[in-house]
Amino acid sequence: MNCIIVDDETAARAIVNQLCSKTEDLNVVDEFDNAIDAIKFLNQQDVDVIFLDIHMPGFSGVDFVQTLKNSPKIVLTTSDTKFAIEAYEYESIVDYLVKPIKMERFEKSILKVKNALAKKDVEEKFNDSGADLEEDLYINIDRRLIKLKFKEILCIEAKGDYIDIITEGKKYHVHTTLKKIKEKLPEKIFLQIHRSHIINFTKIIDIEDNSVLIEKNVIPISRSSRPELMRRLNLLK
Repeated sequence: MNCIIVDDETAARAIVNQLCSKTEDLNVVDEFDNAIDAIKFLNQQDVDVIFLDIHMPGFSGVDFVQTLKNSPKIVLTTSDTKFAIEAYEYESIVDYLVKPIKMERFEKSILKVKNALAKKDVEEKFNDSGADLEEDLYINIDRRLIKLKFKEILCIEAKGDYIDIITEGKKYHVHTTLKKIKEKLPEKIFLQIHRSHIINFTKIIDIEDNSVLIEKNVIPISRSSRPELMRRLNLLK
């Protein structure tokens, strides 16, 4: 992944640069002490991620984010924690690092960036191939057929003779098996990561230890399923 660093403090840029140098597959192509020069650079060259300070004289990091069109993914780097909640209102911002930045926290941030880029790549590949992300699935609830769009399904959990299908804002309790519904799901975006769980891996927010986070759902990853999950994410770099 190619990245740039935008921060008015020389020492802060050096620290982020050092963290990047210790991270595999992360290449710093340039760094800037002001947002204007960074914008000029981005008008000529694409990058995957921007490490951006919020408080800079003249043209702040917030101004910078609002100016960009088709923005790369952005990781904010700042000593100001007050902006954290507001930051996530911007789709391009994937994480918020508070200075001083520790390597362990930086690595988690890079994983979030990779997941966000993976999701973007999946959507682009579907569009390029003519595949339809609007495809749907019908489920039987109390003798009613309810249509669910694949892209709205977050995860599915086995519950005995039933499964819970969790979507964006609703849960459906369906009398069927995980094996049967798995046969109906497109493999390009769904993956069974545990004997009781199937996920839409384009919806992953974070992966930590032996679980993934999808919206507010913490879902376990079995030891045998983890390599396949990571392989798919790696293929989508």
